[in-house]
Amino acid sequence: MNTTSPTHYRIARRAIRGCRCHLTTLAFLALAVTSCSKKPSTGTDIQVATLGSVEVTGRLLEIPGEFPANDLYNYAYVLKYRVLEVHRGKVDGEEIFVAHYNPLKPRSSVQDEVSGKVGGSLKTFKAGETHRMALESPLDQHWMGGIIDKYFGQQGVRYWALWTDGVQK
Repeated sequence: MNTTSPTHYRIARRAIRGCRCHLTTLAFLALAVTSCSKKPSTGTDIQVATLGSVEVTGRLLEIPGEFPANDLYNYAYVLKYRVLEVHRGKVDGEEIFVAHYNPLKPRSSVQDEVSGKVGGSLKTFKAGETHRMALESPLDQHWMGGIIDKYFGQQGVRYWALWTDGVQK
């Protein structure tokens, strides 16, 4: 059998073209599925939109040190944010200080008998990420437990985070 005949070449070319067409279609479908699966999240939900007297979107500037373990006591840890947008209420300045209850715990499971109403969808705190938060102030009117504030010497209102959702772009 002669495998170099023009007929065999034509058959082989058609098969290759057909495979390329199928591969192109599969690649397009895979791209469409992955691009549709990750939708941006603004962090808006009913809790963040209604709790507290202030609602902001802010970028977490840093985490000053490591969060202590929660095995001995409950605490609030003060973090510094750059305000990107104020949705309701009023804040003074472009940077604010926000106290988060037991920051090692995901916001969805952080509420307990001591905390009062706190929560959100944020799983972990990472510097540089953007959060949408429902806040209340002053802190000492909403939390009387342990507070770790590494910004103690810096002027500014300390806000209590009632609800914290992550914002994905």
